[in-house]
Amino acid sequence: MSPTESVLSARNLVKSFGSNTVLRGIDLDVRTGQVVALIGPSGSGKTTVLRSLNGLEIPDGGTVAFAGTPALAIDFATPISRKDLASLRDRSAMVFQHYNLFPHMTVLKNIIEGPVQVQKRPRAEAVADAERLLERVGLADKRDAYPFELSGGQQQRVGIVRALALKPQLLLFDEPTSALDPELVGEVLGVIKELAEEGWTMVIVTHELAFARSVADEVIFMDGGVVVERGPAAEVLRAPRQERTRQFVQRLNHDV
Repeated sequence: MSPTESVLSARNLVKSFGSNTVLRGIDLDVRTGQVVALIGPSGSGKTTVLRSLNGLEIPDGGTVAFAGTPALAIDFATPISRKDLASLRDRSAMVFQHYNLFPHMTVLKNIIEGPVQVQKRPRAEAVADAERLLERVGLADKRDAYPFELSGGQQQRVGIVRALALKPQLLLFDEPTSALDPELVGEVLGVIKELAEEGWTMVIVTHELAFARSVADEVIFMDGGVVVERGPAAEVLRAPRQERTRQFVQRLNHDV
């Protein structure tokens, strides 16, 4: 796959919850090795986009296509089979805002659950991968710890390892630092920045504008379920073209 080829192509994603329309025709392309940051006010639809890409939400319409062998294309205007849904979830992995670790499982068991139970990989292989990944994020000594024994930053780093262990085409981050104490934010952002430098393909929902500027290739500003502005990070975050984007960026920069 060439560096410019799209890993993901989403077209005209729409989604409503009752009378509340949260996505109003979202298009998204993510290239191999690209980092895309989604920014916008609360309720703008950012998280719903991520969850739609991972099959955690089923859009009311639109399409999602992943490159690869085999390629995957899903049209949400038609009923989605369990097989298609499983295939969609196999292409991407989500890192959640509130960690979502299983409290009754050790760190190691949290990490190998997906590879062993869902992907049916050999346990020994999954354990070796998990230990290698824990080492790289500085948590090798926590393999047998339980989530309640870890700090928020450590739990989120385990969440990142759990996603990496699935070997996805696309990593999805949903406000990965918003539940953390301020002094723990840096350790998590540092891991994500390293992943970007290694060429992982990522879509990140974040309110950390300085981080988005330093790590993202493209920034997409959403409001009211639509894309208001998109472009290179430096342009959108330093000199936005749209007045609504300008207001949002100025407000967040003022609040920092």
